[in-house]
Amino acid sequence: MAEIIQYFATGRRKNSIARVRLLSGTGKIVVNSRTFENYFSRETYRLIIMQPLEHVKLQSNLDIYANVEGGGNGGQAGAVQLGIARAIVKMDEGLRQTLKKAGFLTRDPRMRERKKYGRKRARRKFQYSKR
Repeated sequence: MAEIIQYFATGRRKNSIARVRLLSGTGKIVVNSRTFENYFSRETYRLIIMQPLEHVKLQSNLDIYANVEGGGNGGQAGAVQLGIARAIVKMDEGLRQTLKKAGFLTRDPRMRERKKYGRKRARRKFQYSKR
C-alpha cells in the first residue's frame, strides 16, 4: 500500500489561526469542510490564498485542507496563505528562497489595537460638544 505523505503548517494573521494540511492530489482546496470558493466569497481573498501556489507553479499538483478560526475573512485568508507557504517549504526546502524573496514566509505582525478607557475605540474620542 502506498503511503500518503502530508505536510502540516500553521499560519497566523491578525486574530486568525490556520492549520493547513498539504497532500499530493488534483488541486482541490477545502477550508473548514467547505469548498474554497464557497468559504471565501470575495475573489481577492481567493487570489491571496493562491499566490504562493502560483508563484512556485504547484496549483494543480496539491490538495489543501485548512481549518481556520478567529478574526475576519481578510485575516483568515492571510493566515491560510502563510500556512500554505510554510507547508510548501516543509515539502521542498529548495523553494524557500523564492517564497522568502516574494514575501510569503513573513508573518504580518500588525494586530488590532485594544480599546482604551475614556475613548470610543482605540483612538477615536467621543464627539466634543461645545454647548
